[in-house]
Amino acid sequence: MFATSLGEDAELRPIEPWQAQEFLAHIERAREYTGPWVPLTTLVTDLESARERLQAYADRQAADTGRLCGIWLGDVLVGGIFFRIFDTATESCELGVWLEPSAAGRGLITRASRILIDWAVDQRGMHRVEWMASSANDRSIAVAERLGMTRDGVLRESFPWQGVRHDMEVWSVLAPQWRKAREARAEAGFGGPAHGGASR
Repeated sequence: MFATSLGEDAELRPIEPWQAQEFLAHIERAREYTGPWVPLTTLVTDLESARERLQAYADRQAADTGRLCGIWLGDVLVGGIFFRIFDTATESCELGVWLEPSAAGRGLITRASRILIDWAVDQRGMHRVEWMASSANDRSIAVAERLGMTRDGVLRESFPWQGVRHDMEVWSVLAPQWRKAREARAEAGFGGPAHGGASR
């Protein structure tokens, strides 16, 4: 299986339908922490729904309209990152993420996001990468800021979830901005495998 190092004994790699049991166990650990923000982590409730969710993303990957990867720490699946929208016609995509609490605070989401944005921009010609976050989700907004994204605006009370209508913030980065920021990081000595190393 192809994998990309995230440093600190962590890897980014595809997660596929045959891994449904592992995915379900991870979701059970992540549900309370991420459920208020990431609907995907509440929709998986048993092995069948875990397999169906992974198969749906396998089908979307085959159709080139989405993609789902897992984040492993050691040999334990601890998070996920996915293109919820991947539109080659408009050259735009939307990135989503989640993590279980045991892996929080290590920078894994930021590093995994950089790798997928590099791939989307450099390999697939994406011009715009979006990031949607509830205004109440400080952790997600902090990642968007660390990625150098721009806050485009707020969709007021646009997302009803678990009895709350969330204001959804739209953040984005454009390909020229992304490349310029990446060059600046490299010049400052923040490049290397943990920020977008080669797959193996």
